[in-house]
Formats: sequence, C-alpha cells, structure tokens
Amino acid sequence: MRYQISGKQIDVGEALQSHVKSELGETVEKYSQRPTDANVIFSRNAHEYLCDATVHLSTGLTASATGHATEIYAAFDACREKMDKQLRRYKRRLKDHHRERSEPVEFADAPMYVLAANDGSSDSEPESLQPMIIAELETKIPSLSVGEAVMQMELSGATLLVFRNEKSGGVNVVHRRDDGNFGWIDPTAM
Repeated sequence: MRYQISGKQIDVGEALQSHVKSELGETVEKYSQRPTDANVIFSRNAHEYLCDATVHLSTGLTASATGHATEIYAAFDACREKMDKQLRRYKRRLKDHHRERSEPVEFADAPMYVLAANDGSSDSEPESLQPMIIAELETKIPSLSVGEAVMQMELSGATLLVFRNEKSGGVNVVHRRDDGNFGWIDPTAM
C-alpha cells in the first residue's frame, strides 16, 4: 500500500510516519486484503490536532475518517479507530455483496464547473440568467450498483453521490435525506 503522509504547516517526523504506516496498515489489512493507497493529512486548529485519513481500496471504494485531540498521536489514534469501525461495520457488505466484484470500479471523466454564488445583497434582478463560471474542472464518475453507491456514500461520509448505474448505464444520484433514509434518483426509470 502506498502512503502519502503530510502536514499542513506541521512538520511530520519519521517517528509519526512509521507509526501511521504500521497502525493504519494493520487496521486496513485486517478488513481489506487489497488496499491501494492511503492519504493522511495532519493539521492544527487552535489547541487541537486534526488527522484526516482517506484509504482507497482496489474495488474502487474509498473510506475516510477524521480524528482530533490535543496530542498529534491521539488525533491519529482517534482517526484510526473511526476507520477501523467503518471498515468493520461494512466488511460483510464489502465482501458478501450480491455479487463478488472481480474487476475494479470503472471511472468515467466528466466536466465539473464552479459557478459564482448570487451575492444576495441587492433585491434587483440579475442582468443575465446565465451563471458566471468561475472554474472548469474534471471529475470522475464511478460505475456502481445502487447498493455499492450507498455503501460508498456511507464510507466516505458524503451526503450525495453521482454515479453511473451498472445495470441501466444511466447517470444516477443517491443522497441522504433529512429523515436519515437514502434517496435514489434514477432518471432512466421514467
């Protein structure tokens, strides 16, 4: 597994890096036999240290966790415990899903745009109904089943996931509803 361990305005020493590699590697190997890479970022917020970890699995799924504490090692340990809990909780779903995924998840490239927000300071009508594009980026859209999309959304902690449905081939959306349930938008079903 490849590791990228860095700090935002923090010097991450060799001792911390070796601690992260051994502990996180042990946690991930326990639940996933084929992790590909891990990205761990340490930062500081006032008196607390923050640790954000993202682990990419060979199936295409991504697990992420965040921990914070007054000591940097304790922040990592809190993050690792959350990652352990996530992977343990979803191990059965990752392994015994409706069908075993033999190939990695395919990703399709798609354009992504950042639009200017309406400042809301004036009550007058905007000059044009066309939004101003601030940035043009590229994003990846995974090809997943609906169950895998919900699982990926839960693993990453996101509130919304856009994906290509493996069954229909159309672009679908799963989202977390205010009542705690999940919504699934499938425009090809209409």
